[in-house]
Amino acid sequence: MTVKYITNPRRKHSRFAVVISKKVLKSAVHRNRVRRRVYEVIRAELPMLKDNHDVALIIFTADFLHMEYKSIQNEVKRLFSQANLYK
Repeated sequence: MTVKYITNPRRKHSRFAVVISKKVLKSAVHRNRVRRRVYEVIRAELPMLKDNHDVALIIFTADFLHMEYKSIQNEVKRLFSQANLYK
């Protein structure tokens, strides 16, 4: 997984997108399941994140379908801290 972000001064709150290609997971059901799990981690981290950023999380591997919640949470936190998105 990788994160792309940009500061958006026109916005009061940050926006997030989770991108998973059909090449990674063929089934829309599986792609949506991974998206929901990642969005839940983002929702839990939202109070600790800086405002006014547009953030895209791009998933390159199908491993996220079978990962535990804690592993996904650790990966997202690691990427956000590397990107300096925490307050």
